Amino acid sequence: MLDAKQRHALKGRAHLLKPVLIIGNQGISPGVLGELEVALTAHELIKVRLPALEAADRAAMIEALTTASGADLVGRIGRIVMLYRPQSAA
Repeated sequence: MLDAKQRHALKGRAHLLKPVLIIGNQGISPGVLGELEVALTAHELIKVRLPALEAADRAAMIEALTTASGADLVGRIGRIVMLYRPQSAA
């Protein structure tokens, strides 16, 4: 679990990053979860672009992504979500 200071520092690092995973209207599939695992293992801090869904549906999708990957939610801006998982946790 990240504290406020760590979250703030990670948001600063994520600012210039481009989304490495874009989830389509089909939602979260085993293939998406596999790519999420690869991206977090390679980069630790990533951005994910979510589909244009209702806010409650996006929140459920974020919960599913963080639970499946063991990553912490750093922040979200609109449809972009920043996830962090240290490499030692993999």
